[in-house]
Amino acid sequence: MFEATTILGYRGEMGGKKFALIGGDGQVTLGNCVVKANATKIRSLYHNQVLSGFAGSTADAFSLFDMFERILESKKGDLFKSVVDFSKEWRKDKYLRRLEAMMIVLNLDHIFILSGTGDVLEAEDNKIAAIGSGGNYALSAARALDSFAHLEPRKLVEESLKIAGDLCIYTNTNIKILEL
Repeated sequence: MFEATTILGYRGEMGGKKFALIGGDGQVTLGNCVVKANATKIRSLYHNQVLSGFAGSTADAFSLFDMFERILESKKGDLFKSVVDFSKEWRKDKYLRRLEAMMIVLNLDHIFILSGTGDVLEAEDNKIAAIGSGGNYALSAARALDSFAHLEPRKLVEESLKIAGDLCIYTNTNIKILEL
């Protein structure tokens, strides 16, 4: 089984301007070996209006990306309606219910975690969400930095992922970040 990754989504407002970012590390691990250190697990969707990232089985994640992107297109980029319809389809399909992957999707207004069981979880503060083996480390770091450090959004995501990479054996510090 592949153990891999930390993905962190962060959205909000700074200086009167909305922002949304997603970052992820590059490590893919098979058993007790790192098989790739520079994987890309984040991407932008729907004309660069939605950001997404995955943790879990790569093949399963690409199936979910394709399905979500199709729904997002049919909903003309409406993220809220897309995650609801995505969840409905996920729960109906026996094949999809067996997929071992999670996703974060966000835009300037919303941030959601899509779980491997078809659940849609809105971030508690509608601001910060994290998934993957180092997700709790990144989430804790991001919440602390958001509350006390007053960093630029990109720097906050980068530093939070670095902390996760220092603590989690399935996460490295080869960080990639996308922003809206």
